[in-house]
Amino acid sequence: MKPRIIFMGTPDFAVPALTRLIDLGYPIVAVVCQPDKPTGRHQVLTAPPVKVTAIQHDIPVIQPVKIRTGEFAAQLTALNPDLIVTAAYGRILPPHILAIPHQGCLNVHGSLLPEYRGAAPVQWCIIDGKTETGITIMRMDEGMDTGDILLQGRLPIVDTLDAGQLMDQLAVLGADLLPGAIEGVLAGTIQPVLQDPSKATYAAMITRQTGLVDWQQSASTIHNLIRGTYPWPGAWTTLPDGRRLKLHRAHVTSPNDLAELSTSGYLSGQIIATRPEGITVLTGDGSLDIVDIQPEGGRRMLTSECFHNYAIGLQLGEKQ
Repeated sequence: MKPRIIFMGTPDFAVPALTRLIDLGYPIVAVVCQPDKPTGRHQVLTAPPVKVTAIQHDIPVIQPVKIRTGEFAAQLTALNPDLIVTAAYGRILPPHILAIPHQGCLNVHGSLLPEYRGAAPVQWCIIDGKTETGITIMRMDEGMDTGDILLQGRLPIVDTLDAGQLMDQLAVLGADLLPGAIEGVLAGTIQPVLQDPSKATYAAMITRQTGLVDWQQSASTIHNLIRGTYPWPGAWTTLPDGRRLKLHRAHVTSPNDLAELSTSGYLSGQIIATRPEGITVLTGDGSLDIVDIQPEGGRRMLTSECFHNYAIGLQLGEKQ
């Protein structure tokens, strides 16, 4: 008999795991997700993706504003779950919730723990220039992603991949690993592995300020920041008039192209070439070809559409 599962998750990342459990016939007795939130320019109240999926499959949805209340605990207890499975739910479960399911709580985490514990592991592994990441299925405890490791799967990070694309790939990998982890836990065939706290790193919450470009950094570091903060909050710099300029996509200028450009007399953050192929900006080490931008108050554009609007020598960001 398959275990009765309460699934807790909120964004797109959690949908493949929930869908896989449904497709395999696991009885999902309820889905718990965060409350609907206003989105878009007109702030329309919008259901999170996991709620939409649950409704499509006639699964009851619970959206507590607070999870430490006796009422919420009573709701979960009444469902008599064997397991709670979480994937990007967005909140740390308190001990009295962790104690409710008979077989414990499992979490689908987007990193190779103990690296990148915390809120934004996918974004930070790209920002940090990692070439590999993965999924960890862990048994939850009271800490922040400190529980025992049950299963892990690895995934290479190519240097053209952004955080949104990597998140999609990891979501599928998590869905692939989850059923085996559940079966192994129930059968007692998985030997949990303690995390080594000396190897732990933390992935702090991403904010809009995270995306601010420091042009004194290397071209590859800035390129990783652009990839790691896309699609949200996005990397950005400022124009001389103070307006923000979002940088959606870029690549490090090739050595051959850089050899043909004059960099003498220019400062980090200054435009040294404008071409349909990109707006080239000097950095602290090398240069960056920006190919997809969005001025504050304007629309997103390929630089092939607007390169002629940006003069050589124009300073982006604060003068370095």
